[in-house]
Amino acid sequence: MKVTKDLVAASATPMVLGILAEEDNYGYAILRRINELSGGELDWTEGLLYPLLHRLERLGYVSSSWQSVTGERRRKYYSITSRGLAELAEQRRQWDTVVDALKGIWLGLGDRGPLPAITLECRA
Repeated sequence: MKVTKDLVAASATPMVLGILAEEDNYGYAILRRINELSGGELDWTEGLLYPLLHRLERLGYVSSSWQSVTGERRRKYYSITSRGLAELAEQRRQWDTVVDALKGIWLGLGDRGPLPAITLECRA
C-alpha cells in the first residue's frame, strides 16, 4: 500500500512533533521511528523530513543543537519547544475530530449498520 502524498503532508507535522515529544532526536532516527511506527508503510525520505524540520524550527516549534558522541560524527538534534507542545496539542485535537468523523462514516450510523466491504472485480 502506498500512502498518498496529501495524507503524508497532512500528518507530517503532528508525527514529527509527537516523536520529538517522546525524546530529542536527530533526522535519521526520526525517519527510522516513523518507519517503525507505520510498520514500514511510511518510508519518508530526507527530502521530506529536513525541510519540515527547518520550517518547524522557523515557527518556533522545535529548536536544534549540534551534539557529538565519542567515535561518531556530529549530529543535529531537534527538541520540541513549549510552543511546539502547544501546537502538538492543537494538532491532536484536530486529528481526533477527523478520525471520529471518519469512524462515523466508515462504521455507519443508526439503522444503516456498518458499511459493507468493497470488493474489486475485474470487468471485461
